Amino acid sequence: MKMKRRQFIQRSGVVTLPLLLGGTQISAITGSSLAASVDPDSDRVLILVQLNGGNDGLNTLIPLDQYANLAAVRKDIIVPEDSLLGIRDDNAFHPSMPGFQSLYEQELLGIIQGVGYPDQNRSHFRSTDIWTSGSHSDEFLTSGWLGRALNVTFPDYPEGYPSDEHPDPFAITLGFVVSETCQGPASNYSYTLADPTGLVQLDEPGSTPVDNSCYGQELAYIKTSIAQSNAYASTVSEAYERGTNHVDYAGFNTRNSLHEQLRIVARLIDGGLQTKVYVVSMGGFDNHADQVVFGDTTTGDHANLLAELSDAVAKFQTDAIAGGYADRVVGMTFSEFGRRVRANGSLGTDHGTAAPLFVFGTCVQPAIIGANPVIDRAVDEQAGVPMQYDFRSVYGTMLTDWLGMTEADVRSTIYEDFQRIPFLKACESPVSTEELELLKIAVSVAPNPASDNAYIDFEHRGGHLAIQVMDVLGSVLDTVVSRRLGEGRHRVPYRVSHLASGQYFIRVASKASVGTVAFVKI
Repeated sequence: MKMKRRQFIQRSGVVTLPLLLGGTQISAITGSSLAASVDPDSDRVLILVQLNGGNDGLNTLIPLDQYANLAAVRKDIIVPEDSLLGIRDDNAFHPSMPGFQSLYEQELLGIIQGVGYPDQNRSHFRSTDIWTSGSHSDEFLTSGWLGRALNVTFPDYPEGYPSDEHPDPFAITLGFVVSETCQGPASNYSYTLADPTGLVQLDEPGSTPVDNSCYGQELAYIKTSIAQSNAYASTVSEAYERGTNHVDYAGFNTRNSLHEQLRIVARLIDGGLQTKVYVVSMGGFDNHADQVVFGDTTTGDHANLLAELSDAVAKFQTDAIAGGYADRVVGMTFSEFGRRVRANGSLGTDHGTAAPLFVFGTCVQPAIIGANPVIDRAVDEQAGVPMQYDFRSVYGTMLTDWLGMTEADVRSTIYEDFQRIPFLKACESPVSTEELELLKIAVSVAPNPASDNAYIDFEHRGGHLAIQVMDVLGSVLDTVVSRRLGEGRHRVPYRVSHLASGQYFIRVASKASVGTVAFVKI
């Protein structure tokens, strides 16, 4: 029986990938490439900023209209209101984030509220798998969402790559390990890069012919991978030498810091490298304790992380504008989950559910999409921020509206039910405030609290609509409605008697519009 390439790589003692070049670990981009439905002729670039550990969204973007209630349930860690960096729409950034505040005021930053997924898994490892693969919470995929997208266009990869038409890596991961996001059905599309000045050429196996046995075929594959790695090392090094940074990243630019990773990305883009996807990351967001310093909640581990994130992204955006390629680049943050609403008594927060997601660039919608989370002083200790938008809808929109993938391919390879969210725009013309307001569905529940029957009231603009009931952990308990409804005001009955006493959330979603409301069963 023929052994699969992945099995061979995992079991073979001959060589393992990613490969080490001169102390720098890199990998040939193997698998497919950015989907044929993704425009292969486009020079657009996507940067993914992974925040490992689960970022506390309520300490990053603070809902000012909920501040009093938030302070009541986070009294040991809440940042004083007069120190927050206010922006429009009843929100403020943590005081360590003047970079994000400036980007928002310059209309270079967009925010999507309440991004998560149904049936939230609060394990770091499993939730990271879900985010990088784009899977359902009960589905186990071995490929990444970008890897599957790339495979649509370049299904024969790695054979024939690099080529005259595609001489550069399709994706680059800054660091030492390839990103699971870029894992294709057979191999990874991402080339790992830690130090662009330290790349060396690997010795290639001799030209001895290989036979058609299982071993021979896998050896041929490894020889192809080494040749690719050497070719990509050359193109990456040359682009880095040609490129220039137009701003000073000093302050945080230690090895592997986010500043240093984004500095390298900026220089490669400036140098003409045609890589479509860059993956950068920073860790440390799992702040169960010492999230703040006792006595000064504006400082602490989380404040330091937010300062690095904010300043690094702001410097990169300034670099891109000065370099003249800002209209070609969009960036996006993601983290495996948010944190719980209540503080945990150890000057920290525990694993939660949804959180705000940030997009940056000259072509992002400079607005907050979605509603502020509603904070209840009686919130359950286990409760996280309820989901408004499924993270796969963000992925799908990025693929269709930025990278040129067809909606049909997004639905077949990423997420069948994705909502197209207007967080991108023509670079010179933002979406109107009126259009953004249409994305919000006002939902109410009566009576609230309820013991037997309740009614869900909302205004609908027509089309398919789904109503889900979730518990405080983010698990979907009931789907009350999933069908087309006519335009107008609707009242949907919901029998709550089967629920245990406690707090729940109702999510109403239609096209790109969402609304959530909390209710209590007594």
